[in-house]
Amino acid sequence: MSRGNKRKQKMFIGVLPGEQVEVAVAEDGVLIEYYVEMVHQAKTRGHIYKGKIHNIDPALQAAFINYGAERNGFLQIDEVHPEYYQVVHTGERRPKYPPIQKALKKGQELLVQVVKEPTGHKGAFLTTYLSLPGRYFVLTPGREQRGVSRKIEDETERKRLKEAIAGLKLDEGLGIIVRTAALSQSKTSLERDLSYLKRLWKEVRQRGTTAETPSLIYQELDLSSRAVRDYLTDEVGEIWVDEPETAERVAEMATLVYPRRPGIVKQHTDMDVPLWDRFNLRKQIEQLYGREVTLPSGGVLVFDHAEALTAVDINSGKIGGESNFREMALKTNVEAAEEIARQLRLRDIGGQVVIDFIEMKDRKHVAEVEKTLRAAFKSDRARTDVGRISRFGLLEIVRQRLGSSALSITSEPCPCCRGSGQRRNHEWQALTVLKDIYRQMRKDSGQETVTAKVGEELALYLLNHKRARLSAMEEEFKKKIIIAPL
Repeated sequence: MSRGNKRKQKMFIGVLPGEQVEVAVAEDGVLIEYYVEMVHQAKTRGHIYKGKIHNIDPALQAAFINYGAERNGFLQIDEVHPEYYQVVHTGERRPKYPPIQKALKKGQELLVQVVKEPTGHKGAFLTTYLSLPGRYFVLTPGREQRGVSRKIEDETERKRLKEAIAGLKLDEGLGIIVRTAALSQSKTSLERDLSYLKRLWKEVRQRGTTAETPSLIYQELDLSSRAVRDYLTDEVGEIWVDEPETAERVAEMATLVYPRRPGIVKQHTDMDVPLWDRFNLRKQIEQLYGREVTLPSGGVLVFDHAEALTAVDINSGKIGGESNFREMALKTNVEAAEEIARQLRLRDIGGQVVIDFIEMKDRKHVAEVEKTLRAAFKSDRARTDVGRISRFGLLEIVRQRLGSSALSITSEPCPCCRGSGQRRNHEWQALTVLKDIYRQMRKDSGQETVTAKVGEELALYLLNHKRARLSAMEEEFKKKIIIAPL
């Protein structure tokens, strides 16, 4: 098989300048990854801040850090690097970590990195074990390690990479972890990426010394740039972008990553058909916001979110007869296992997930469903721990949440049912209208006016909250925008 045939995946980047970025990856037309970032809700995960200890809680063995956010961040003792200890601590015949009230002091300054975004009433989860991601490596200051990602399973390649990094020159106190993107890369490419990360760490350390407290020291790339750095692999044959400036920036980054693949970035310029409609992805994306997902055989997955876990119920299609029931139960459960792994990845559902499978009495059938589920999770970038199906038909999964899910940042409690259901928030509705206006403005139709007919409530939101964006579009395209309430 030629390399060209292997590249079945396509990446899509949809942009509304100054407001929103969407990234999708599809394989043979099937959506396998989806990320969305609104500028006003930009993620802070991966950002490094210079913070100050606001207070220490001995009962929780944690400190609350003022790093400049609305709510203080949460720092556990096991996330505190020993260089910040105020007392000398050795592990011989003592607990692994000293009591936090002795190790740290109120008002102490330290560099922290956001591990988990703030959610609800909880502040961000922080660590002082910093990491700087590059294309092929993650640099780990303060941890002198040289490791290879566990997701690289080929033993020959693992051995090659271990030998390659053993010969790399690292300054004292620095460590590296090889990322999956390093597969088949030359030693020169690896050295180039490491040199960039070492320069970046030098800048971060310098800023950390001179900056005021609290302040932002290092900011992660925006979503479109992260997509190229983290998600562009040999399997991706094309990157489609629907905004000219982003297309140029993405093309520059793609050239750095894959210099021998010119023309990989293509610009979507047809203003009559949106990017998501052109590649038949809109319905798949909209399905992510629904409670139910239909399976090929007629079964239905039902997702319900509780405070502590996510429950997934599997409802079967029409089944008649005992022999038919056994076969259909197996078929539906296997389909469900594959689709659940995909949906958890696309929705970025983290924490505990409990799946209620259709009852199976044949142990071989149970083993087949468990095997299918584990295989389906192999392509997930998040860490997952998959349990076994209990005698009640329940299976537990613990999955790492990679960031804020598209569902969480685009939904709000419904004002009509007082929070028992959800609707798309005004921000998301407004951005959808702005995207359509932006597309109409870019069309060379000769029209001097673009009219958007929306509900009265949404019209007021657009005029009150998006007036600057509307004015900027009018100025850029020399056309008039009319928001007409229905």
